[in-house]
Amino acid sequence: MTQVHPTAVVSPGAELAPGVSVGAYSIIGDHVIIGSDTTVGPHVIIEGHTRIGKKNYIFPFACIGTPPQDIGYRGEDTRVTIGDENVIREYVTIHRATTKENRVTVVGSYNYIMAYCHIAHDCVLGDHIIMANGVTFGGHTHVGDSANFGGIVAAQPFVRIGTHAYIGGLSGIVQDIPPFMIAAGSRAKLFGVNQKGLIRDGFTPETIDGLKRAYRIIWRENRIFTEGVQQARQEIAPFPELETLLAFFEGSRRGILK
Repeated sequence: MTQVHPTAVVSPGAELAPGVSVGAYSIIGDHVIIGSDTTVGPHVIIEGHTRIGKKNYIFPFACIGTPPQDIGYRGEDTRVTIGDENVIREYVTIHRATTKENRVTVVGSYNYIMAYCHIAHDCVLGDHIIMANGVTFGGHTHVGDSANFGGIVAAQPFVRIGTHAYIGGLSGIVQDIPPFMIAAGSRAKLFGVNQKGLIRDGFTPETIDGLKRAYRIIWRENRIFTEGVQQARQEIAPFPELETLLAFFEGSRRGILK
């Protein structure tokens, strides 16, 4: 059964599935679709063409689907899509897209987004991502599954962060962070393979050793990434995580972190 607090304002154009709960003084706008068993806490604003999946928990003062902070935006019907079973804590902001890419800001499923985080227009986030307090993604940031961010990390627009990467707190990300790696620093640098994180996530010792060898070849033995990638392909027997790492070098707009 859907439960809407008497002080909440829900537009007649919104669609709330069974089991949705809307707290006091929250505002749900036109075109918003919220999946079953999602909890919207008090003082939450959700507007625009926003689709939210099932079993999400949205805490007080979160703001989702509001217009992008982009001076070229002219009120076009762009979107936000959010998957299932995310935790979106207090004062999180998730903006709808511009018309400059795919017209949709995407947040996957099973993510834990802590207080005061900001997900800008046209960002695309995967699943099982952890964002500690105050993480800020500029527009068009792409984040792979199971990436983990310490507090007050800031990523410039168009940066990519690979799957299972770990970024230490207070880091500034100005270039792409490859999958399975650790990065940290006011202008982030790489510090090798995210070994502890990979062990915790169930990766085998053989896989971790292979990624470490690839790291040595690409970042320590070669000055040119293309040469390092080619050498890694020649010297290391293929396995899926290696291919994920090597494929990441294709199509970078910002360049790869060193």
